[in-house]
Formats: sequence, C-alpha cells, structure tokens
Amino acid sequence: MSMRLRLYSRVLSSALSIAVLGAAGCGRSPEAAGGPGGPSITSIVVQLDWFAEPEHGGFFQAEARGWYKEAGLDVELLPGGPNANVHQKLATGQAQFGQSDSTNTLLAIAQGLPLLNVAAVFQDDPSVLMLHASNPVSDFEGLDGSTIMARPEWVFLDFLRKKYDIDFTVVPQSFGLGRFVADPDLVQQGFYIAEPFFLRREGVEPKYLHPWQAGYFAYVVLVANRDWVREHPEATRRFLDVSIRGWRDYLEGDPAPAHSRMLELNDKATPEYLEFSRRMIVDERLVVGREGGVEDIGRITAERFAGQIAQLEALGVLAAGSVRVEQAMSVEFLPEKQ
Repeated sequence: MSMRLRLYSRVLSSALSIAVLGAAGCGRSPEAAGGPGGPSITSIVVQLDWFAEPEHGGFFQAEARGWYKEAGLDVELLPGGPNANVHQKLATGQAQFGQSDSTNTLLAIAQGLPLLNVAAVFQDDPSVLMLHASNPVSDFEGLDGSTIMARPEWVFLDFLRKKYDIDFTVVPQSFGLGRFVADPDLVQQGFYIAEPFFLRREGVEPKYLHPWQAGYFAYVVLVANRDWVREHPEATRRFLDVSIRGWRDYLEGDPAPAHSRMLELNDKATPEYLEFSRRMIVDERLVVGREGGVEDIGRITAERFAGQIAQLEALGVLAAGSVRVEQAMSVEFLPEKQ
C-alpha cells in the first residue's frame, strides 16, 4: 500500500557534522556564463525532502512557468526521498537551498552545520497523529496508555509526555498503512496532506491530533547554506521572490504546470492524488497560515523561532544557549510584506 511519511533524523552525530563540514565547497559552481557578452546566470540546486509532490508545488510552478530563468537563475529541483540528506547536502555545498522541518534544522545548527532558515514553506508542519474516526480518544490527555506507531525520535512525543504528564507505548514506524487500517485502536504518525487519500480508498476515515493544538509549533522551512546566501544576497532575494510568486500561483491559479512536472518525476503520483494533496494544502492554509493571507507566504518570525528553541531547551533536546535566534534564521532576504 502506498504511503507518504517523513523520515527526518532527530540529530546528526558529531562525527557526521565534522565530516560534512570538512567537505564543504563541493557541488555546482554558483555562477555560469550566460553566453558571449551575456549576463551571468546564477546556478542554484534545491534539495527537496521527498519525492516530487504538492508540498513542493510553488517551486515546480515557478520552474514550469520559466520564472526562475527570467530572473537570471538556473534552478535545479532535486526530488528527495528516505535518504534525501538535505542538511548534509547543504553543508557540503552540493545544494544551496533545501526543504526540511525547523526542529531538525535547529538540531543540525546546534551540531555546527552552516545552515540558515530563510523562509517558510508551511507555517505548520503537517506531521500529525492519526486516529480512526471511531476512536474515543479526542484529545492529547486521552493518549495516556495508548500504542502509537511513530518515529521514536520524533521530538513531539517527548513534548506530549512532559506537557500532559502522560505515557504511551511507541512502536517504530512501519511506513505502511496496513496495521493502522486493521487496528481501529492504533494511533499512527502521518503526514495529513497525503495519508488520508490512501486511507479513504481503504474505507477508513481518519481524524487527527495536530501538534499545534498542543502548543507545539514547527515550520516546514526553506533552509540555505549560510555562507552561500551571505555571498549571494541578491540571487537569494530573487530566488525567494520568484518562489513565493510560484507558491501564490500554485495556490490561486492553475496547478497544471507544476503537476505535469511532478508526474514526470514521480511515477507513484496520480493526477487524483496531486489534486487531493494540493486541496488539503489550500484548505488547511498551510502555506499562508491559519490567520494569514497570500502576503504571508514565506514569512518566518524571530518570535516563533525563539519559542521553538525554548521548547527544545526545556525538553533537554537542545543545550541551553547552543542555538541563538539570529544564528538560526534571517528575514533579510524575504520580500517586504505588501
């Protein structure tokens, strides 16, 4: 059975950090000549976190419409998967930008990787706890004593234990839906803009407990190689400006250009699935925020990052003072809010 789940690592080992830092500088040259007498074109590699799907819709829309090229950018969007290794590729210069989640990006920065959060893709990470609609559990307190299939390293689980003084049994994520379909009492971690499509085909109606309902706020972010963006500020601004334009067009316009490209790159995708996932993104206001509008596409705030850093420190996941807000994120490359 097809399934779409995250495979983020919780932390990077110190040895890995040293190794990838030592390899920094590898990858594509950022500048390529535009032809005799022509302007230079900036080459950018974007490492996506998963296979080409609607969670990357704005980038594929901008690519398909030719807007990156119009802005003097030669952008290569690299689909990911279970072994995307976004942070490592950024740290080694194999990519200039990548898509990840803010929690693991903060942990990677604490390990010494030269990363910088420069924009939000989703204002809230769509990783959730899925339950059968018939499950009597309706809140986080009700999870006490439950069995949850999830990535054991998911920091949100530690957050729940501490905040609600509850405990539960965690079984490792199988990255399949078979057990969840068969067991109406099982709680499972999922990416709720994707799994419901497959569950409903099996006759299962899910419900969700969202991390933000518990006060746990994590972005899905666009992360950059910190040194590269400092050396190429104008190219970074153009890339973010065009990407935001692409996201707005993908949300409000015809998504066909992006979807055609996704179907070329992802042989597991279908037009029905792509439209379902895009509709979830739109209806759940993941890109613009629950209280925001299209002018908020891409926005990140120091307050949000300060709050998440404080939460991770309180859980003992981050050592106090190991990551500063100004070290972790910057809004200087984002277009001014209109």
